[in-house]
Amino acid sequence: MNKLQKNGVDIEEITLHVGAGTFKPVKSETINEHEMHTEHFVVNKSTIIKLLNSEKIVAVGTTSVRTIESIYWIGARLFHKNKFDAHLSQWEAYQIPSCTKKEALQKLLDYLLKNNLNEVNASTQIMIFPGYEFKMLNALITNFHQPKSTLLLLIAAFIGSDWKRVYDYALKNDFRFLSYGDSSMLIPN
Repeated sequence: MNKLQKNGVDIEEITLHVGAGTFKPVKSETINEHEMHTEHFVVNKSTIIKLLNSEKIVAVGTTSVRTIESIYWIGARLFHKNKFDAHLSQWEAYQIPSCTKKEALQKLLDYLLKNNLNEVNASTQIMIFPGYEFKMLNALITNFHQPKSTLLLLIAAFIGSDWKRVYDYALKNDFRFLSYGDSSMLIPN
């Protein structure tokens, strides 16, 4: 971490309280029938300022992805409706009109400043699967996830059909899977 910082990489911490639902396999016939669990998160005002001014954002972990993308959508909803709601439901990211990253984050930052708040305390049920358009990220560092998980769906959404090639390589080369396994850096084409 120190070496990254010495090389000019800003590192920000965010908090997502991961629930057991993160590891719950998708058992439904279609993704629309899967109920995503709620997770609570906290993002500091200083982190929102850095995200607002960052040209490249690399998330470490799928939980970070869920949080950062949820921050965008909460800001986008605030941008369009001018009303803050601290919960993002499962399908809202597919229903809220989009705006630029800067518009969403600036609106959220303005809300924090106006209300003298130092952080966003919110919750999310965001469901990220193929077809989702990422608004914040340029790259993702993550471990290898189990089949039929929402986390693998998120990976497939992020790098497209290349996920199969990445996972085939991991399987053929005895990579360790799950939370304490090997990791990869994923960059979409």
